[in-house]
Order: sequence, then structure tokens, then C-alpha cells
Amino acid sequence: MWRVPGPTLADIARAAEVSTATVSHALNGTGRIGDATRRRVRETATRLGYGTPGPQRCRTLGVAVTTFATAWNYTEIAYFSRAVTAATSAAHARGYALTTLPADRAADDSWHSLAVDGMLIVDSPRGDPMVRALRARGIPLVFDGVPGDPHPGDHWVDNDHDTTTRTVLDHLADSGAHRIALQSGSGDEHYARAVTAAYERWCGERGTAPLIVPFDPADGQGHAFDALLGRRDRADAVYAAYDPGGRQLLAAAARHGLRVPDDLRVVCASEDPAYAATEPPVSTVTLDPERTARAAVGLLVGLVEEGPAAARGPVVVPARLLVRASSGAQPAAG
Repeated sequence: MWRVPGPTLADIARAAEVSTATVSHALNGTGRIGDATRRRVRETATRLGYGTPGPQRCRTLGVAVTTFATAWNYTEIAYFSRAVTAATSAAHARGYALTTLPADRAADDSWHSLAVDGMLIVDSPRGDPMVRALRARGIPLVFDGVPGDPHPGDHWVDNDHDTTTRTVLDHLADSGAHRIALQSGSGDEHYARAVTAAYERWCGERGTAPLIVPFDPADGQGHAFDALLGRRDRADAVYAAYDPGGRQLLAAAARHGLRVPDDLRVVCASEDPAYAATEPPVSTVTLDPERTARAAVGLLVGLVEEGPAAARGPVVVPARLLVRASSGAQPAAG
């Protein structure tokens, strides 16, 4: 094992100028102590590297999605559900348990004392407090997606979002589309920024103005597309970079009396197999979360068991466009 034992409760107590009992209460979330004291103790513990496992590992890995600071159930999204399932299977095959953490970074700072040998962090944004805390503790990290604040020697698994985005846009253009819009993510994760930047470059190369619609997961009927689809120079194709976007577009097209694909071509990045049964079936981009998760767990176990020299990264997992009727038809005559 390549890490060294961290400080004791007594070390933290001396540094924070409190008793060891107060330290214990602060780290375990027990006792009647003030919020300011609890926060000071936890920050001191993190700064000193408390919680770093010694030679005896707990044979547990963790996984968290830290894109947003608010609570949301990422296991309901097909990509994350499939990634977590594959990561669990890969961890078990290597003799490790896998702990899935909730996504609410604002309310849950359990990473200060979380007992894991390593963490897989998905879609880490810039300024991610979980990453800062785990780095301070010396916990090995592997990222699904380029981290918001990459450090030298970081390891991650990701897709080539520039190539994938261009593949989708070229496909839509080849099918006859002239005004192609992007439904872009609203988060600060690398995925949203990379897809948007690739789309803007593609538009710039062709001298067309970008048409970007912000993604709203609560907009089930796709009202965010109303302005885009209701004008005379409306978009005739949309690439939705997030899972619900395909259904939002089908709903919006129906509301505006547009036929898919004759009037509006649709491609959606999603791992949901139900898109093959919509009317019409929606073309999707698969990012292959199973392969990504397995590769990430493999990197993480290597870091835990052999140290930084054992792992190699970044790893690029190919994405794939599954063409269905929503984008494959020729433009209507006339």
C-alpha cells in the first residue's frame, strides 16, 4: 500500500484547540457542538489528512456524481444507472465493495471521514469541494469525464466529445438539415462545455449562427423549444445532448405541428433503450457507460493497490451514433 497513516484525533484536537471528544463529535456528526466549531474541526482534519487509510485497506471504493450542488437522484438517469451497475460488478470482481454517495454536495460533507480506499467521481465541476477534501486526505481518485480542476497525474476515462458532436452534426447535415440547433447542458461539467464548444466550432466553420437551447430536466413538454420552432426561420434539426431531450423534442414538434423527421430531425444522447420504440424511433448517441465504468474501476484499483505508477490515463472510450427514423429520412419534397 502506497499511502501512510494519517493524524490521530489528538493531533486534530491540538491543531483545532479543542478536546478529543469534540473532535470525535465533529467528525461523526454527534454531540451538541456549534456549527462553527464542527466546521473548524472538519476543516482541520481535512488539512491534516485525517482519514487516509493506513496499510490495512477497507476494500471499499466509492462513487459519486458531483455535477450539481443540489439533491437529485442520478440513479434514475439511464447513463448513471448503467454506469453504477457496471462499476459495482467490476469492483466486486476485484474483491471490493462499492459505496454510492448521494449527489447533494451542499448538505453532505461525509467525504471528510468517508472510509474508502479510492473514489470514482463522475462529472466533477470546477471548484468541487469533494475533490478538494479527498485530495487533501490522499484518497486515490479516478474521474468519469475530465475533472473541472485537473491536476498533473490525474486519471480519468472519457469520450471524445468533439469527434462525437461533429459526427452527429455531419449526419444531420448530410440528411438535408440546414439550421441545426443544440440543446446544451446547464452544468459546469466538462461534458456540457466540450459539446457546446464543439458545436460552436462546427457552426463557425460553416458560417452559420449557433442556435443553443438550454437543457431543463423539468421541462417535460419541451417548452424551451417553442421560440426556436415557432418562427419562420426555425431550426430543422436538433441535437439534444442530454437524456430527456429526445422526448422533449417529440412533444414540442407535436405541439407545433412539425413532422419528425420530415420537418424536424432529432438526435439525442441517451442510453435509454425505450427511444427505439418511440414514434418515430429516435436516433441516439451511446457513450458506452459500462465500458467507461469498467475502465475507471480498473484504473482505480491499480492506484489503490500499486500506487500512481501503476495507472495510465486518460482513457478514451469511443461513442457511437445509432441512426433511427428520427434523423435518417431525406428532406420532404417541395
